[in-house]
Amino acid sequence: MNKLHVKKGDTVIILSGDDRGNKGKVLEVSPKEGKVIVEGQNLVKKHVKPRKAGENGGIVEAEGALYATKVQVICPSCKKPTRVAHKRTADDNGKERSVRICKKCGEVL
Repeated sequence: MNKLHVKKGDTVIILSGDDRGNKGKVLEVSPKEGKVIVEGQNLVKKHVKPRKAGENGGIVEAEGALYATKVQVICPSCKKPTRVAHKRTADDNGKERSVRICKKCGEVL
């Protein structure tokens, strides 16, 4: 399984493509494919067939997946796009764990 630098709930900025420069919240992460779905970005039209009687079909707009390499995490404290660093820290119980850190300001993401 591949690890990604983004997690569900992160605010990200899109680095390339038609939606370049737009910000949004990560709704879904697919580490196997290396893709993410960002809220309100990369909208694609999907043709939906009615499944039950009385249900409407038609053309629906939905968010499409983006490669995770095309997005960058925005730090909540300094509000700038940043790379993600990892640091080993001890929690309250003395157990060691890894935390994500902003490369620019050093705050925990």
